[in-house]
Amino acid sequence: MYFPKGTLEMGTPGKFSKTEVIHILIAMAVLTSAFAFPLSQSRLLFGGFHLNAWVFSLPISFFALLTAFFVHELSHKFMAQKYGLWSEFRMFLGGLVFSLLLALFTGLVFAAPGAVMFRGETRTFEMGKIAAAGSFANILIAAVTFPLYTYVFFETAFIGKILGFVCAVNALLATFNLIPIGSLDGAKVIRWNGIAWALLFIAALVLTILILPRLPYFLFH
Repeated sequence: MYFPKGTLEMGTPGKFSKTEVIHILIAMAVLTSAFAFPLSQSRLLFGGFHLNAWVFSLPISFFALLTAFFVHELSHKFMAQKYGLWSEFRMFLGGLVFSLLLALFTGLVFAAPGAVMFRGETRTFEMGKIAAAGSFANILIAAVTFPLYTYVFFETAFIGKILGFVCAVNALLATFNLIPIGSLDGAKVIRWNGIAWALLFIAALVLTILILPRLPYFLFH
């Protein structure tokens, strides 16, 4: 059982505590900075740090993280609140520091920002729906941004790059989280409903396969 600091009042769906807001803002800032390194081809080892390119990449990174990480975690939170649970995001400071340093020195990102914590008794179907909510939101965003990027804004450099990267990050995040092992969301979803898990995983995997060949464009142009 997780025993959180700060408020334990469940409140109405959509309610945030001051502690939670601080954790979300820190996590968003760190991840936005970290993802801007591969986008700008900047790193301290085996390359160089390109300040202008890194700054230019920050808004692209921010929109991707806003739609992927933020929406993913809030979907968990709101679904848990729907079932009457205390639910708030808590950052994982060690994971954030590791993500930022790895990106700074190597240009690679391994995101471990934290997670939505909840407290209260849950039934299997409630746990499954809470777990599925995050990846379902990512799949919807990827499904909307993929045709916009592919058929509308592909040749529009800045907007196209934002939409393409948003699609890629959301599709990859959903696919990874739906792997049914350990503490990942997929393990909880499959215990609740194997068909629902299969549909979500196939949708996420198809979107990842479609967008992945285009990933070098986001990273190297």
